[in-house]
Amino acid sequence: MSETVQYLRQYLQNDPTQQSVEAGELVKRILIDAITADASDIHIEPWESSLCVRIRCNGVLQELVHLPLEFMERIFGVFKVKAQLVTYQNDLPQEGHVPGEVDLGGVEQRVSIFPTARGGKIVVRLFDPSNRSFDLNTLGFDDETLLATKKLLTKPSGLLLLTGPTGSGKTTAMYSALCYIFGKHGSTISMASVEDPVEFNLQMIAQAQVNNVKGFTYPVALRSLMRQDPQVIMIGEIRDAETAQIAVQAGLTGHLVISTIHSGSTAGVFARMINMDIEPFLLASSIIGVLGTRLVRRNCPDCRVEYSPDDAYLRMLPREDLTHAKFMMGGGCGNCFSTGFSGRTAVTEMLVVDQVFRDAVMQKMSTRNLQQVAVNQGMRTLWDNGVRRAVTGESPLEEILRVISFDDM
Repeated sequence: MSETVQYLRQYLQNDPTQQSVEAGELVKRILIDAITADASDIHIEPWESSLCVRIRCNGVLQELVHLPLEFMERIFGVFKVKAQLVTYQNDLPQEGHVPGEVDLGGVEQRVSIFPTARGGKIVVRLFDPSNRSFDLNTLGFDDETLLATKKLLTKPSGLLLLTGPTGSGKTTAMYSALCYIFGKHGSTISMASVEDPVEFNLQMIAQAQVNNVKGFTYPVALRSLMRQDPQVIMIGEIRDAETAQIAVQAGLTGHLVISTIHSGSTAGVFARMINMDIEPFLLASSIIGVLGTRLVRRNCPDCRVEYSPDDAYLRMLPREDLTHAKFMMGGGCGNCFSTGFSGRTAVTEMLVVDQVFRDAVMQKMSTRNLQQVAVNQGMRTLWDNGVRRAVTGESPLEEILRVISFDDM
């Protein structure tokens, strides 16, 4: 990370004793170095003997700098003022938003402060509205997934669910889906969303933000929204049985509903919703597809070289995949900040619900058997698509194994 901390280190080295370090300037330089490295998050927390500043680049945390612990109160104070938080409150969580600043290139910040035994931790999520486009064609979906997704988005009704761990690109995919629909229909279609929180403002969508403190929950918002004559509804996340019930009913009554739900696999979504007391026949009738997503780091095109993965890893791959495989790995250079990676791309698993799969759901088959039915119907699994990324040299095989668990193989 030596290239990314140059601006910050230059400031600190100007005063070796660090007696005249100004907190506002220090925070500014931390933000600039994080933005320069294209980081998505900044983590600032007190460790045993230092205040550790880390940044998340391409989904992986990396240390930026260690500062004296006595800087903590001043740095936290700067972020609290910027985000209009209560400066004297240290024992309760706080969240706030910092609008884009000109000297930071218009990048917006979402600040979260969490009390810990050592004093507190700050996580800053960075957003660059000017550098964020929501285009299905640029998400890195393989051709089969992209075609299936677009086909499902042309349906007038039904429930399209996305599943995957936090930070796997689900929200970006949903926003891109809404933009795709708007691009097809323009102002002739009514679209609305209920989110927690609203990540980006989309001009053509009526977006509502959940406020649990005031009783504006997902179910309350959705019930009211159903009287707003929507045709397409995006629900940030299905978290409880009530929200699930409303989403299913909306999908059955002439609305196209797009939402996310946490599950270990695409087929596992059905068991998860059955556990929310949704009847299998309702799921079979309402769900039109489930998209599983993961994000893997891509090799840096400027320093990638051919390599041979460990034999134990190679034995996991089908022999036919090894015939023409060309495994590549980034060696690290100035353009990728010595990480060997440049950006991320999606690995997907698209389960399209057809009549055969509906019958399997109605029969209350286990998740494993549902998965096999989907594969028999032509679904490529996360593991299959991940291996495709590795054998073509787009990502190292070790990166695929880091992101895709053994259960996904």
